Amino acid sequence: MTEEFEKQEAGNVEETPSEGQAAQEQEHLEESNDTNDSNESAEISEVNELNEADVNQSENGFEQGEQQQEQQEPQEPSQEITTESVIEAILFASDEPLSAERLVNISQFNGGVKQVKKCIETLNQQYVESKRSFRIEEIAGGFQMMTLPDYNNWLKNMLKQRSDNKLSPAALETLAIVAYKQPIIRADIEAIRGVACGEIVRTLMYKGLVKIAGKAEILGRPLLYGTTKKFLQVFGLNDLKDLPKAEELKQPQQ
Repeated sequence: MTEEFEKQEAGNVEETPSEGQAAQEQEHLEESNDTNDSNESAEISEVNELNEADVNQSENGFEQGEQQQEQQEPQEPSQEITTESVIEAILFASDEPLSAERLVNISQFNGGVKQVKKCIETLNQQYVESKRSFRIEEIAGGFQMMTLPDYNNWLKNMLKQRSDNKLSPAALETLAIVAYKQPIIRADIEAIRGVACGEIVRTLMYKGLVKIAGKAEILGRPLLYGTTKKFLQVFGLNDLKDLPKAEELKQPQQ
């Protein structure tokens, strides 16, 4: 009886795994888990790399599309929209004179300045033939659409000039002296007018019609005054050479 119990107990001992075997199995299980984790991490990393590659490819494609659009050469107008009508639309929408170079930049015509000027000549010829009330005039170094003087009587009934833009007779006289005698110092302006005009000169400068043109090479080096580009624009002149001559002022047109 005792021998059978001992044999059975010995068999149970043999069937029970040793501590070394259990440790090996646990280590094998941990290695298997680590391998699975590594594989999963590698898969996730690979997916992330693929996603980043797709995003970069999309961004590069978008940038290349933008560059191609920017580098696309300007096209000439279609048959319905002519070069003349484009120039006409630009000048009509502008509230200031535009130089031929600027018209080229806006319209992006391949013909350059020469083509723009030819378009303006064609447009003016069309205006004359169709008896339009306006022309494209060269003003202050640029081109601007302007109504003909024949229509001033009707336009005066519509236009109401703001009081802060009006010039007094004294200001107009001072401005005329500066325009015809420039560059001129204030002392000479006052000598011609016979009165002090410092405040009037400052007003003309504030309105952008007169500017400081330098300093005179005399004692004290007083400031010299001259007219501005805005002066040409306001009075419809392309250059100071277009100012009325003294004879024209003495005998104005009837």
